[in-house]
Amino acid sequence: MADGGPRPGRREKAGARSLLLTVLGEFVLPRGGEVWTGTLVTALGTLGVEEKSARQALSRTAAEGLLEPARHGRRVRWSLTAAGDRLLREGTERIYGFMRGPHDWDGRWLVLTAGVPESQRRLRHRLRTKLTWLGLGSPAPGLWVIPDASKEAAVRDVVRELHLDGRAFAWTGPSAGIGDLGELIMAAWDLGDVEKRYLRFIERFERVTPGSDREAFVNQVLLIQEWRHFPFLDPDLPAELLQQDWPGPRAAAVFHDLRNRWHRRAQAEWDAMQDGTATSG
Repeated sequence: MADGGPRPGRREKAGARSLLLTVLGEFVLPRGGEVWTGTLVTALGTLGVEEKSARQALSRTAAEGLLEPARHGRRVRWSLTAAGDRLLREGTERIYGFMRGPHDWDGRWLVLTAGVPESQRRLRHRLRTKLTWLGLGSPAPGLWVIPDASKEAAVRDVVRELHLDGRAFAWTGPSAGIGDLGELIMAAWDLGDVEKRYLRFIERFERVTPGSDREAFVNQVLLIQEWRHFPFLDPDLPAELLQQDWPGPRAAAVFHDLRNRWHRRAQAEWDAMQDGTATSG
């Protein structure tokens, strides 16, 4: 019997705003960045989000400057702002480009020190968020590392954006061979947790066979919703630094295969929802 995948009442609860961003990136952005309120409410309802929560998510996303409304009589049509368009395009590129294939490693590391006092918690949080997104790990307070010297320009941009030029220093080069690299990696990244997440992802999705366009839509959104966390959790280390049975590449293959397999039917369901709500708002 085909497994239609997780049901709204049985799966882990995902935030309405998070689901909204996934829907916007996967279905609205490729169609010019405009959509009726009714279509989004219907789509989120299919994903188990109540109408009130869906409308609140829309309002919050607009308040953040990512969407803007335009009235057409009694109806409302939403458009992505420049900031919203940029955010979703960057996210899409990161989600679909992540672990797309093996990459060569020249043996060089980037090491960053950045002194931010405990009293500046907001700045510390912003720095951690931005560096983690770039894949850097922190094996000790104030110290960040990544085995990818090509991230130098991106790290420099973060330092400048946060006005840390006078408190940050960075170097690139090969390891000096002092200390155990395995211990460094364990201290910098929680790869044990990432491995468990990959295995759960594979177990959850690889046997799912949607029986309808609606199930394809729901499962494609949930698939992307789960996968989008991995670029933030996994630094995508070179194969030379990972165990041979690391499940990341297998999980990536599952993601891309299923997304490609479900894409046409999920898009057809979105089109049907658009047609059904074209006169509602």
